[in-house]
Amino acid sequence: MSSRSLFAGAALTATALLTVAAPAAQAATPTTVAKKFFAGFVKKDQWKMADYATVEVVEKSLKYKYRAPDKFAGCTAAGTCRFVYTSVKVPGDLNGLLLQVKGNKVVKAWMPQHMTKPGSAAHHFVQSWWFHDKNRAREVATAKAVKTLFKVKWDPNGVPYHWQGCSKEPKGYSCAYSYEGGAMFLHVRGTKAAGYYVNSVSYIAD
Repeated sequence: MSSRSLFAGAALTATALLTVAAPAAQAATPTTVAKKFFAGFVKKDQWKMADYATVEVVEKSLKYKYRAPDKFAGCTAAGTCRFVYTSVKVPGDLNGLLLQVKGNKVVKAWMPQHMTKPGSAAHHFVQSWWFHDKNRAREVATAKAVKTLFKVKWDPNGVPYHWQGCSKEPKGYSCAYSYEGGAMFLHVRGTKAAGYYVNSVSYIAD
């Protein structure tokens, strides 16, 4: 056997050993992805956020009006991670950021929305119901309001809802949607500076 063949065989053996010995690269954990994304979120650094989140999440995060939450509250086995406030009150039920991590990216994010008009809070809330997105509703509503609205599943083929506007009521505003057979009232609280949110929901029948 020639020396060239011996060297070639040794090289192949070494390559095979290295291939077997090299550990497979592990995907980042949801906690790691969420924390790295949050580091960019705090600084409003769109490029850093883009390394760990989809374009949609980055764009939404750049529009966030409140200061960043101050505590990491952990991740679930399903990859849902939370950052919460411990000393600041914000509108809605989320009390901070709720992130859905898949692989190495934050693919969806929910966060309190700063609504400067009562009607905007009402629209966002009801549209979330239409989208079957309970977490989106939590961005602008209390837990009890969300629970009441989502007791009934939105049926796109059911009776249409008609926007009737908002009017003053004690402690805030009442925003109404009418439909055949009755109406739904969204009782909105808050201020323009702090942000409006849906506090409760009530119904009347014709």
